Amino acid sequence: MDINSLLKGRECECQRTHTCPIKHIYVEDGAIMRLREFTDSYNSILLVADENTFSVAGKMTKEALREKKTSELIFSGKTLVIPNEESIERVRRCLYGVDLIIGIGSGVIQDLCKYVAHFSALPYMVVATAPSMDGYASSGAAMILKGMKETVPANLPVAIVAELDVLATAPIEMIKAGYGDIIGKYSALCDWELSSIVNGEYFCSYIYRTTLETVEKTLSTADGLLKRDKRSVGALMEALITVGIMMSFAASSRPASGSEHHLSHFFEITGIINNTPYLAHGIDVAYSTVITTQIREALIKKMPLGEQFSLKREDYLSKMDKIYGPIADECVALQDRVGAYKRDRMSAYRENWAKIKEIFEKAPTSSEIKRMLSLVELDVSELYKTYGEEKLRTAIAWAKDLKDRYTVLWMCFDILGEEGEAYGL
Repeated sequence: MDINSLLKGRECECQRTHTCPIKHIYVEDGAIMRLREFTDSYNSILLVADENTFSVAGKMTKEALREKKTSELIFSGKTLVIPNEESIERVRRCLYGVDLIIGIGSGVIQDLCKYVAHFSALPYMVVATAPSMDGYASSGAAMILKGMKETVPANLPVAIVAELDVLATAPIEMIKAGYGDIIGKYSALCDWELSSIVNGEYFCSYIYRTTLETVEKTLSTADGLLKRDKRSVGALMEALITVGIMMSFAASSRPASGSEHHLSHFFEITGIINNTPYLAHGIDVAYSTVITTQIREALIKKMPLGEQFSLKREDYLSKMDKIYGPIADECVALQDRVGAYKRDRMSAYRENWAKIKEIFEKAPTSSEIKRMLSLVELDVSELYKTYGEEKLRTAIAWAKDLKDRYTVLWMCFDILGEEGEAYGL
């Protein structure tokens, strides 16, 4: 697939016109030097990176921009950069006289640049350093604001450049994370189609098909990824960018983020709150896809349906406070705004059970997902070792409250309850 051909947009069968305003995408040898072509109209450029990403791509970026005035903001590479208010302010303090931001890095660095560029009315470009996530070409910035994980609408980059030699030397865990993030789309697409039936949510068959085709093509790269083969790593990067474009087409992260991301966000947020370890985002997404698939398999066996499970509000609030502490009120307010706690979903489940069952059954099984992950030496037992079964059960029941998006986690809570005796763990 020619990625740049997608940028032209299209009138779609869903009655929307899909567009993506990114001007240039290059995943190739010598990609970074193309910045010379893209920066003619800019005079003062801020480079944002951390010590690790700057060490692998900073010199090439500065060489490409040697005739430009550049300044640098380099975060420490010894600790994880958190995309929160403190990090945002550090970038903002560097913007005097700047007319372009270039992010050198992967997930957090690009989210920070995207967020600050959007709210500062500045353009930005991406120098990608790892095929680790699908947000390079998406119109949302994954931020942690007031302790909450939020996807904030933000402008897209003017250009994305990804040097194959740089991508191929990325930490192998980041390469595995990118592959895992792609495998997670099986879960996200299933949730999107489920919500279109249960809630009448907007759904686009073209975006669905293109994302699914991209995922299936990526499976063939697995062996090459472990060998750091440049063609395989480049193909993975193109897949991640393509999925990002599909998110832009949908004007939301819906094609790429569902229950598997909610679980991943739960582990990250509670890890930050409680100062406990959590896995890399894409790795968490990969393993969580096994869990969400097991949930769907358990739900298939649950017909006929009884009454919708619910808790008294005071009991619900008590549990939320215990789990989420300082952000519990914000989570509850988020769900109150969309009416999630008051909605009767059981009637929709009963009326559409045949369609729901069909959606669940056409997706890969949990055993098949495990096999796909094993191709890059990812073993879901790492999830259990890191978090333990009790935390996993808590995540399955309560991760849904972190986002205002309906997924199979709500269906699981409605039908199986908070204990979920049939989660399939």
